[in-house]
Amino acid sequence: MKKIIVCVIAGAIALTSLWGCGVKSPDQTTVPESSTGVDAGSTAGEKSPDGNVNVYKMNIGSAVSSTNPSTIALQSFKEAVESRTNGGIKVQIFPDSALGGETDLVEQVRNGDTEACVQMGAANFSSINPEVNFALLPFLFTNIDNARKAWDGELGEKYASELVEPMGYKVLSIWESGYRHMTNNTRPIAEPEDVKGIKFRTNENEMKVAMYDALDASVVIMPFSDVYTGLQNGTINGQENPLANIYTSSLQDVQKYLSLTGHMYDAAPFVCNANWFNSLPQEYQNILVEEAAKAKEIDLKENDEEKYLNMLKDAGMEVNNVNSEAFQNVMKPIWQDFANKYSDGQSWIDLATSFNK
Repeated sequence: MKKIIVCVIAGAIALTSLWGCGVKSPDQTTVPESSTGVDAGSTAGEKSPDGNVNVYKMNIGSAVSSTNPSTIALQSFKEAVESRTNGGIKVQIFPDSALGGETDLVEQVRNGDTEACVQMGAANFSSINPEVNFALLPFLFTNIDNARKAWDGELGEKYASELVEPMGYKVLSIWESGYRHMTNNTRPIAEPEDVKGIKFRTNENEMKVAMYDALDASVVIMPFSDVYTGLQNGTINGQENPLANIYTSSLQDVQKYLSLTGHMYDAAPFVCNANWFNSLPQEYQNILVEEAAKAKEIDLKENDEEKYLNMLKDAGMEVNNVNSEAFQNVMKPIWQDFANKYSDGQSWIDLATSFNK
């Protein structure tokens, strides 16, 4: 049986009460009343310096660092949007969880308190619609090319139109976070049994908790912004993230072992509040979608696994490969559990895996 610890950190890390990681029922996945008006920061109506053009504020939150590939891509997006709208949209980027963590940003954008965010996982919307968890089924894609084809194609389109946008968002583009790999300070992980007993951090996601449960690890629920300190003081011993996130968050400074598990692939949806988006002139809407697509190419180029792997090795991390087949065998029951839990669960699995052919 898994051991789940929930952490909230204020200054130093303090353990708080245990809570379950169950999902909300379907009747809780309606758009909140507060997001039915154009109230995303009261952005409409401001005037440009010449007094002729409405200026729309677009604050974009992110949980990752200012040097992360997605933040670099956002900077390009900002410059292009402000240029093409002649200052009609003013973009400000808030990395490093400056506006809140992953779950906070999901709620803020939905409620209209923040205009937009880049989520570093497609399943980060699970608190609103738990069916998005199909995106984190372990070993869903056989390689990164198939994963990219899926998210660039029908899978990404259906994810946006059926699971996320009905909840009050506009999906501008789906970027890439990448394959997730495990790091820890206890021992190299080569076989599933090597994970047993290690205190791993995760966010509030039932799929990740199910994975660690299958591996008999100890789970600590913790915001990403607290991970570095948690690893530093031993509240947690391990975590899992794409290589770019590991390096740009300096986790190599507080982690010894990097095991290339590649157990989950994370897409990275770039979303904004739907009512805010719909309040924009059509020309501005088109510009946002077009520039988000262009910035995605920068994100993909910057998100070079080999580059970050070499940088992590150079920083002193001990890197090893794993027995992928053994990990897949341990985690396969998670697929069936998902298929049984949701009426469309098997359909999502079938659609995603169709890109492996």
